[in-house]
Amino acid sequence: MVFDMHRNYYMPVFARYSLVLTHGQGPYVYDSEGKKYIDFLAGIAVNVLGHAHPKLVAAIADQAGKMIHCSNLYYTEAQATLAKTLAHLSGLDKVFIGNSGAEANEGAIKLARKYGKAVSQDKVEIITAEHSFHGRTLATLTATAQPKYQHGYEPLPGGFRHVPFNDVAALAAAMSDKTCAVMLEPIQGEGGVNIPDKDYFAEVRRLCDKFGALLILDEIQTGIGRTGKMFAYEHLGVKPDIVTLAKGLAGGVPIGAFIASDKVAAAFGPGDHGSTFGGNPLACAAANAVLKVIDDEGLLGNAGTLGEYLVTKLKALKDKYPDIISQVRGQGLIVGVKLTRPGRDIVNKCMEQGAIINCTAGDVLRFVPPLIITAGHVDEMIAILDRTLATVQL
Repeated sequence: MVFDMHRNYYMPVFARYSLVLTHGQGPYVYDSEGKKYIDFLAGIAVNVLGHAHPKLVAAIADQAGKMIHCSNLYYTEAQATLAKTLAHLSGLDKVFIGNSGAEANEGAIKLARKYGKAVSQDKVEIITAEHSFHGRTLATLTATAQPKYQHGYEPLPGGFRHVPFNDVAALAAAMSDKTCAVMLEPIQGEGGVNIPDKDYFAEVRRLCDKFGALLILDEIQTGIGRTGKMFAYEHLGVKPDIVTLAKGLAGGVPIGAFIASDKVAAAFGPGDHGSTFGGNPLACAAANAVLKVIDDEGLLGNAGTLGEYLVTKLKALKDKYPDIISQVRGQGLIVGVKLTRPGRDIVNKCMEQGAIINCTAGDVLRFVPPLIITAGHVDEMIAILDRTLATVQL
């Protein structure tokens, strides 16, 4: 019945798996037939506390009983608290809260353009990387340098240039006094969990400073503890001018945010940006609860430790199945397994055996589980993946 309703009434934009999920608990979800699955996708890096975490549930219920929505014409404590926390955690100064990652990136693009135009009317170009993913609005779709997402939506907005990821020479050649910003993911998640060279971002920061361009880091997928630190750029030895967040920030409640330095944020004035639902009390209360649980339960350390354990186990499978797995890469709990073949059938077979993972870039298995997982949960998923790989025809 659910399948029929979706086929009849929902726009056909998702290639869904034939699975109706009904509820979850911790790192597990359950389908409409009562079958249990270990969830190593976590809503694509969203459910950082797993499912139905009692402290997140309590915070949402408490806020819902007081006020769900309030216009941004007025102040709320939940929003102010979240802004202060994010500013302190990021080392930046001013926060804007929206509803999604695409909105966060769209806002960052607008802020960068406004900042650039104060220098010169021609300083409007934004450089992004091939195989990136920044969102589904027209501007963020253009920033996403993957033609498969852009086809059919032309003409796309102007003012964007694309260069290969992890290629300092290509970036240097593309930059000029017209460059207002370089926008990159610290790790390309949707592009296949692509990890840059150790010194890449230091060189990117140097080039941005040379040309008076802003460095925007898209941490929609890598932020909120995913890599073992609150922000992935903490591993890189650089500080962005703007950072964008969403996904895990509120543990499943829709939210997005961008954070900027005082100098950059000053380019915005009243009326320059806004959102009806952005920063509403419910979403902010959820985000405040998520950030407190991450701190109270030591989930940054857990993500780092369990990420190393997960990579070790996956590399053992690579040694066992060298004709199927060519590389294991990642940081913390964002890990990719590069295959020698398309990965969707492997995802389907894992799902049949009770594990939810995902395939991105066609041939990369992506693992972005909740930050609350244990070694036992890793072992459970690895056992299912091992049995699945044993059935793959060479």
